[in-house]
Amino acid sequence: MSLRHAVAGLALLPALAFPATAQAAATPPEHRPVRGTAFDLQAHRGGLGLTTEGSLEGFGKALRLGVSTLELDTQVTKDRRVVVTHDRQVSAQKCKDTGPLTAGDPMYPYVGKYIKDLTLAQIKRMDCGYQQLPGFPHQQQIKGFRMVELRDVLNLVRSYRAERVRLNIETKVEAGAPEQTAPRELFVRRVFEEIRRSGIEKQVSVQSFDWGALKEMHELAPSYPLVALTNYDFLQVGKPGASPWLGGIDADDYDGDFVRAADAVPGVTTLSPNYGFPQSGTVADPGFRFYPDKKMIHDAHRRGLKVVPWTCDDPATIEALMDMGVDGIITDYPDRVRDIMTARGMRLPASYRPPSH
Repeated sequence: MSLRHAVAGLALLPALAFPATAQAAATPPEHRPVRGTAFDLQAHRGGLGLTTEGSLEGFGKALRLGVSTLELDTQVTKDRRVVVTHDRQVSAQKCKDTGPLTAGDPMYPYVGKYIKDLTLAQIKRMDCGYQQLPGFPHQQQIKGFRMVELRDVLNLVRSYRAERVRLNIETKVEAGAPEQTAPRELFVRRVFEEIRRSGIEKQVSVQSFDWGALKEMHELAPSYPLVALTNYDFLQVGKPGASPWLGGIDADDYDGDFVRAADAVPGVTTLSPNYGFPQSGTVADPGFRFYPDKKMIHDAHRRGLKVVPWTCDDPATIEALMDMGVDGIITDYPDRVRDIMTARGMRLPASYRPPSH
């Protein structure tokens, strides 16, 4: 989940024809304690507000803190390795070059290149912990961090014996610009192969903004729970033809209803919309609108689907989402959500000790 998925549409929000339910006032309802609720606390990219994103140190910290789910993104390299990174194009804000893999490497410098065009060895030459991520002043910087593979995270969970923790793995296929990521079929197959070989595939769900990738995964692994990601503009409501993000589904055939459209994707068990507009907004901001609301959540629950919005960090906004009945939250700050859950008397996810050596 990312700002980039919402940025393009934010400037146009006033002109968008949102469903009436999405236009509801953002005034938070009176908070009610929820006891004994199995709330899904998901650490976004391992909890990037606390630790360098995508690092084993970050995922380990989340396991020790106690979360329900580790949320992470994947890309596929030129040599078909599955790496844990949100960005299809290496970000200079997160990584810096330390030198070419070989003298005269024509792909050097690597920063700014697409992951699909680099080998794992080239990627490992970049320092992706050279600075604290701007905007996250409490983030522990993992200096010298090298991007890890999906298998490394899966092995970490196994080493902690964290049998009740789930991994929500995103196939970051760029449906709007497919030439910028590995081909969908290859991408999905490689992620599937890594999950299958891990020995903990029963702890995995697979998410994507690209519902075509979800359909591909369902063909390979019908038992995997799937998560349909979206922000409102990806549905392309009112536009002719199907959105490239929806795997051949035209949202207008479902009256622009996210719940009904996503329910048409085989294997989907959870809906994951962005929490509101603007993406960085809070309930205290004038003009803020939630995207999920009580009607969306009710309609989803009636169909047996969960609703887990992304990516919310503001405590008051998280509490308002809880009061509307969401089933979980994806957050950069899992410690904040645990504090809220404790105050509300909610059942907390188990914490795990690191493996002994």
